[in-house]
Amino acid sequence: MTTAGDIETLIARVALQDRRAFSELYDATSAKLFGVCLRVLKDRAEAEDLLQEVFVRIWHKADRYRVTGHSPITWLVTVTRNMAIDRLRARGTQTEDINAIPAPRDQRPTPEAQAIALSESRRIVACLDELEQDRAQAVRGAYLDGLSYDDLAKRFDVPLNTMKTWLRRSLIKLKDCLSQ
Repeated sequence: MTTAGDIETLIARVALQDRRAFSELYDATSAKLFGVCLRVLKDRAEAEDLLQEVFVRIWHKADRYRVTGHSPITWLVTVTRNMAIDRLRARGTQTEDINAIPAPRDQRPTPEAQAIALSESRRIVACLDELEQDRAQAVRGAYLDGLSYDDLAKRFDVPLNTMKTWLRRSLIKLKDCLSQ
């Protein structure tokens, strides 16, 4: 397994024209970079051809890589992706699908989803009604109103650990009730 530090070292050695390091870098990263080429170009032969060009570019531009704390694979993938997109543009293929943002879909629930939500809501309310009144109010306060344990302990005039116990036990009872 090659670590990010290993790849950074290999890139630094490639910048010094170290052929052995270049071979090791190829062995360590070519599969991932080929995947990027193939995903963008959608043609195996063209992806293989581009991968060779990518490594020629890496050989010539390795001295431009800077250790920034980010993964060196990110730099390699960026170089590869940019070259693949350039190739698509050169052959006249639309690249919109690569960077397209999907159109927002209707966020309203379907009638079926509404019916299920209503049914589940009724089940939850029925299970909450099975709890002692103060426990049910504490659960509602914590999980519906966003009150902290400390706020709830003060509201119900109980110690903090007692409130935590109430909520834990109430959630267990709710879980048991809802699983029936």
